Amino acid sequence: DPDTNKKFAESLDAKFPLLSNPEKDVAKAYGVFNEEREFAFRWTYIIGPDGTVLGVDKDVTPATAGVDLVALLSELGVAKR
Repeated sequence: DPDTNKKFAESLDAKFPLLSNPEKDVAKAYGVFNEEREFAFRWTYIIGPDGTVLGVDKDVTPATAGVDLVALLSELGVAKR
């Protein structure tokens, strides 16, 4: 739910929003909702400031997701802050 998601983001001091989508409409629009399992695949979308999808990681492994994300951002030429 949105409140739990917000608390989770705050606990990590996330500098970006985390989406909560109990209606599953966004997951369905992005093609990640698995009807058979009734929840979304764990994919990472890199979305630019203008809303353009710059990249997608469809092979997310929780143990390496952070390192993999940094590598993908680097490949896409996204500048470090």
